[in-house]
Parts: sequence; structure tokens; C-alpha cells
Amino acid sequence: MTYPETLAYLDSFINYEKIPDYPYRESLKLGRIKNFLDTIGNPQGILKCVHIAGTKGKGSTCAFVSYILREAGYKTGLYTSPHLSDFRERIRILSSGQADGVSGVGLDFEGMIPKEDLVRLAEYLKPKIEEYNKSSFFGALSFFEAYTAAAFIYFKEQGVEFAVLETGMGGRLDATNTVDPLVCAITPISYEHTQKLGNTLGEIAHEKAGIIKGAYTVISAPQEEEAGRVIRNRCQEFGARLYTVGTDICYEVKAAGFGIKGIWGEYKDLEIKLKGVHQLVNASLAVGIIEALRFHGITVGPDAIKRGLYKTAWPGRLEVVSKDPLVVLDGAQNVSSSIALKEAVRSNFKYKRLVMVLGISRDKDISGVCAQLYDLADEVVLTRSSNPRAASPGDLARYFPGKPFHLTNDIKEAKEKAYGLAGKDNLVLVCGSLFVVGEFRNEEIQP
Repeated sequence: MTYPETLAYLDSFINYEKIPDYPYRESLKLGRIKNFLDTIGNPQGILKCVHIAGTKGKGSTCAFVSYILREAGYKTGLYTSPHLSDFRERIRILSSGQADGVSGVGLDFEGMIPKEDLVRLAEYLKPKIEEYNKSSFFGALSFFEAYTAAAFIYFKEQGVEFAVLETGMGGRLDATNTVDPLVCAITPISYEHTQKLGNTLGEIAHEKAGIIKGAYTVISAPQEEEAGRVIRNRCQEFGARLYTVGTDICYEVKAAGFGIKGIWGEYKDLEIKLKGVHQLVNASLAVGIIEALRFHGITVGPDAIKRGLYKTAWPGRLEVVSKDPLVVLDGAQNVSSSIALKEAVRSNFKYKRLVMVLGISRDKDISGVCAQLYDLADEVVLTRSSNPRAASPGDLARYFPGKPFHLTNDIKEAKEKAYGLAGKDNLVLVCGSLFVVGEFRNEEIQP
């Protein structure tokens, strides 16, 4: 296959990231991916894994962990979703000798799987998937399941020393939940995908905490009591150690930088490039994960932790992509993330007026997100990504009564409009959906 043919093949699978409404428990079947992995020799079985679930901050935490491990000299596989512009962003290998992590328009995510390797893996998997789908009791594999299998094979054949895995949807039924990890972590849990994961924090936490299925070490971000109780009970059920940021792992903001008091030690004079106080929680969670590896005889020194935190890049999260005009991208797509975004923008940027470019997937809490962002924006450019899940800009307009707004048909038009509105000392904030952020980031329009 050529590379375009490979992309077309991958796009031929049912992709729940593009479907707003589907029966969660009937569609995501852990038995299906387990059964398929059995047929290809369970490549995930040899991997030393860190497995991370939660509502917000999963990707950032995965990135922090991976960069720390890289700085400690370990060849590290990183599997995340969704991607901003390229399938290959989801499967990466970070190893010593690479350039320091940077982000910016036109720059690749370092360590992305090469095109030729993705083609080779697709050619290897295609006949095996077709044969499996013919007789599968659980139905045909989805895009995420097929891509997860490809990641496992790639990490195994490349000899990664660690694989850091972000769950896709939920955790309990997620394709990544086929691994037996060294450490599990749960980032902050809030209301998201309620029509699939449940209407209460306890129900959502039950799905997220489903990645805890053995006597692992579990590191948790601070949680609401209802979610925290579910995580504690799950740990007790399986005899897992539980350490929590804010109780067992604490951070303190200093005049310059910050410090973390962890499970085993203290780490001083730390800095990160990712903006927002919420990223200090993610960084502390990552340090707890790294420290928990000591239970498996793996010790990472404080210098590697310090360098790894500082070098971590995670595009699309309070990312500055232009300074004239000032343009900031952030994929906040639920109420909790929108609150954190609002606080971070006001704390980190100076501006006279804020022009907001907003597009949201229609299965999100649109009213809740818009309510949080309403008073942040002086003027709103409403748009939609090319993803079929995208809400209509016209449907978003009713959540901005009395606010100047503009309706656009696509990201290109939205970018042109936003740049036209962006005067001196103003800020353009692009948010609401990672799909919107990704398309805006890659749209070739100059200010």
C-alpha cells in the first residue's frame, strides 16, 4: 500500500470519534480487542506500561511522564488520542538524542511513527484483521482498536523500555485496557460523555477506574468525593496502593517556579512550559507515577525529573502560535476544562479585547461550556470542524445572547474572520474542541 492508501484503509474502520451517538456498552467490547490480540501473539504482553485514565489532563500527564523517562535515558513509547493533524501523532517514541521538545505551527510531534512504518504495519495487519472480522463473535474491529494493536506491535518491535498509554473513551472497556501496567493513574474526573459513561461522577469514575484491575500502584489527582470514593474502593478491591496529589504528593508555587514533595523525595526549582495552574497538578501526578516505578526497582533521579518536566511539549493546550496578533489555542471541551482555561488565560496573558473562535462537538455539554466562556469573550467567531460530530455554529449562537458574534462555515473562514477582528493588543483564543484547534493550527492563512 502507498501512504494515502494506508490512510484510506485506516479511515475505513468504524470510528467512534466521529460518531456523536452510539450505544457505549454495546459498541466498545473489551473482549473483541483481547480476542484479536490473542490471534497476533499478544504484543502488549511484553511491554512495561504506564496506563492513564481520567477526564482532563490525560494527554499532558502522559507527555510529562514520557519526557521524564526520556531524560532518564529510557526509550519510551507514547500512545495518545485524538490527534491534531496527523494519525501518526498518536504513536510516538521518545528516546535520548532527540531534539528538545518544542511545539509550533508546521512542526511535527517529535518521535512520530514514520510513514513507511505505518504502511508496513497496515500491510501486516490487514489480512489478519480481515480474517478475524469474518468469524468474530464480538463484531468487526473499530479504528481505535486496530490502531491500538498497531501501536502495541510497533512498540514491541522497536524495543521500547516503557509504553505510556492514554485511554481513549472511559477506561474499563477501552482498547488500551488490555495491558497489565506497572502503574495506573487517574487524572481529575468531571462530567463528560454522560450519555455514555453515566450521569453521576460515581458512574463516570467507575468507568475510568476500570483500568485498575490488579495490585498495582495507583496515583490519583485530587477528586471530588464521589469520584474519589469509587477509586479508593476499587483500589481496596484489588489490593492496589493509592497515592493522591494534594495528600501524599504536594506541590507548592514559589516566587520562581514550583516544588513538589513526592512519595520518596522533594524536587525543587522546577519549571514547566505548559501554562496554567492545572498543569501543576498534571506535573505532580506525573512525578508520582515516576516515583511509583521504584516499587518495581526503577529509580529515576531528580535531575531527569527536572529536565523532563521543563522540556515537555504538548501542542494545542494554551499554545501560543502567533504573537502578532496574539493567538492562543486550547482544546478545552468540557465545563471543568473551560473553568481552568478561563483562569489560565486571565493569569497568563495581557490583552485589551478577546476574540474567541469557538466550535464544539454536539455530544458535549455545550450550554455548560458556553456559560463558562461567555464572560471571557468580547466577541465570538462561531465555527465547526470537519468532524461529523461538530455542532452547528447557528446552534451555538443562542448561548451568546447580547454578545457580538459571527457565524462561519468552516475553520478557514473562521481564521480569516478572527484575524480580521484581531487588532493591536487583542487576543484571539481558539477553543471548544481539539478538532477545531487542530484544523485552525494547520490552516495555512497568515495574519
